[in-house]
Amino acid sequence: MWPYVKPVWFRALCSMLICIPIGSLDAIIALALKPYMDLVMVEKSIASPWYIPLGIVAFTSVQGGLKYLSAYLSTWVGGRITNGLKFDLFKKLLTYETSFYDKRNSGDVVFQFNNMADTACSGLLDNLSVFTQRIFSSISLVCVLFYNSWQLALIAVLVLGCAFAPVAKLQKRIKSVMDKTVVADAAIITEYNEVFAGNKTITSYNLQDHETNKFSWILKNIFNLRIKMVQKTQWLSPMMHVIVSVGIAAAIGYGSHLIMTNQITAGNFVSFITALILLYTPVKNIGNNLNAVQFSFFAIEQIFNLLDATPTIKDKEKPITMPKEHNQIQFEDVCFEYVENVPVLNNISLSVQKGETIALVGNSGGGKSTIVSLIPRFYDIKSGSIKIDGIDIRDYSLKSLRQNIAVVFQDNFLFSGTIRENILLGKENATEEEIQNALKMAYLDEFVATLKDGLDTQIGERGILLSGGQKQRVAIARAFIKDAPIVILDEATSALDNKSEAIVQKAIDNLMKDKTVFVIAHRLSTIQNASRIAVINEGHLVELGTHDELMQIENGQYKALYEMQFKHKQEEGVNA
Repeated sequence: MWPYVKPVWFRALCSMLICIPIGSLDAIIALALKPYMDLVMVEKSIASPWYIPLGIVAFTSVQGGLKYLSAYLSTWVGGRITNGLKFDLFKKLLTYETSFYDKRNSGDVVFQFNNMADTACSGLLDNLSVFTQRIFSSISLVCVLFYNSWQLALIAVLVLGCAFAPVAKLQKRIKSVMDKTVVADAAIITEYNEVFAGNKTITSYNLQDHETNKFSWILKNIFNLRIKMVQKTQWLSPMMHVIVSVGIAAAIGYGSHLIMTNQITAGNFVSFITALILLYTPVKNIGNNLNAVQFSFFAIEQIFNLLDATPTIKDKEKPITMPKEHNQIQFEDVCFEYVENVPVLNNISLSVQKGETIALVGNSGGGKSTIVSLIPRFYDIKSGSIKIDGIDIRDYSLKSLRQNIAVVFQDNFLFSGTIRENILLGKENATEEEIQNALKMAYLDEFVATLKDGLDTQIGERGILLSGGQKQRVAIARAFIKDAPIVILDEATSALDNKSEAIVQKAIDNLMKDKTVFVIAHRLSTIQNASRIAVINEGHLVELGTHDELMQIENGQYKALYEMQFKHKQEEGVNA
């Protein structure tokens, strides 16, 4: 944690140092009772000394002021450290490969990369302040104990040691419950996210009862884990209550003997008992604080596991910067698998020249999207190589490689904000002329002109306020303004109706000009003019050629797919 504490070490140190007098001042009241009892209550030799009550009030006021200052500094330091952790966790999150997100729910990411930082810092610092105060309070009170009676003090310290003995075993007892609690807490965040994102599906399928039952199960699971945590930890406080009561009883019993034999005065005894109660009282409730501290340590361990993890897809030590111009993209015996020993692509070999449009077709699940996902290194191949101008793409820096590739997905992600902000993600320093050109080429200019705020219209989270076709055209404008030499179109029109598809297809045609294009299309009619068509079936490249060439292959897979779609279209026309 030192790198995060270092920038704020002075305030952190002050926060801890202030805890010393806060804790130490607890002994003042106990110490003041000895002369008060001996001189006023027992001997009645003097009237009540005015300075003792006033001194107690003064010391308590100082203690209260220091407590406020300590709380302020702890919150300030904790906030800065938490923000530092969250910032680094967020940066780390952005470095993880696509497969990292494939294996996790949104709740896991939110909880581990955000909530854990709060638990680690705020919980640890708050309880560290409490422990520091109690340590120095204990030291000062033990000094008062020995000052009044070393015999009674030995009993008190021995009992205190017995009370703390079980604490060492606490961490092992709660480790497994903590792991399960993290998963359960993440599940509840995931459920909220799914209800938010899938509200239309829930409504249309009347899934309210299903989601309610699911949420109820999650809550019951969390409840059971909380109960288990109580069972494993909260025995500590009652046990300490019993042990502490034994210590107080022993002190009273032996103290009475010491008074009767004139070894200590009544003032010594009252001062001692007061110090003992002040010492033991926080000890009785220390189980709760220890539980919170253990969870903070657990959170810190989890955080640094994340920060220390190395993404599998990363730059080499001295990567090459990929130039904007290229002549050829080659797939050489490419094999890939998402799950070990479950092949998705088998020995794919394909050479694509600059300016070519390669269409990938085939049955669903054949591996088309996987092939195009390998070019920007969303995933890394298992064997073989993908080369651009003879250089393996793994030798290029990720930033320069991806800067030269524009991707338009079937369901493009738009960020909350305005149309302008989403388009400028393709090129942050684009001029107004470039923006207007991108709008025109994406056939978005007429739509934007109808909007009251134009380009500065808010589109909502994930572009919810736009239609499917409008969202696709914003994504195309974003890709157009990026002006990357390689374009990937992953079923960019398959989710649109015929009218929207026609407009988006025109925008795509503009985007494809003078580019090397990989296009996955569900409707084969849209890719007849591709330079070549690659038919992918069960991870194999089974046919390759132009539309006319593939239609000449007897019993060819492309021909079968095309005729099936053409027949289906004719039937639709007849039915219409």
